Amino acid sequence: MSRLRPPVHEGDHIAGDPSAPVVLVEYGDYECPFCGRAHGVVEALQQTLAERLCFVFRHFPLATVHPHAALAAEAAEAAGAQGRFWQMHNLLYENQTALEPADLIGYASMMQLDVDAFVDDLRTHRFLEKVRADLHSGALSGVNGTPTFFINGLRHDGAWDFDSLFGAITGAAAPEMHERG
Repeated sequence: MSRLRPPVHEGDHIAGDPSAPVVLVEYGDYECPFCGRAHGVVEALQQTLAERLCFVFRHFPLATVHPHAALAAEAAEAAGAQGRFWQMHNLLYENQTALEPADLIGYASMMQLDVDAFVDDLRTHRFLEKVRADLHSGALSGVNGTPTFFINGLRHDGAWDFDSLFGAITGAAAPEMHERG
């Protein structure tokens, strides 16, 4: 079974407590329809498991099949630089068919970001290296498609519907989950 490399670190986008019983890491692509479906599954898991789950997102844009994915990942990072990564992350998944540069700028405006700084970040590809670092870590971790999930550092090779991921998550943290349950 493949291990997550590198482990979760301060440079990651982390929702929840990193010391939660389960840390779920997703390598995703904002233009991938499967990732779009998985986004809803992750949201449901976060609601169901609350503080027992920490979610981490890493970029894995499949640029050869999804030509807008890399810039969308950069847009999420640019929003993150203004403290709004998760809001942009959600907007990108909710609007997967509208990822042109003008769309991304529109989302930044709608979120009341500093649009000039956002546009400059996209124009200069300020966050391209961060996206590439996530891609590299995915390759080191055995990721070859999206979405790919890791549960407590081990790649989840099963289905990623709610029931399958919930079962794998509760199995990974069985003693702690049942104690807190």
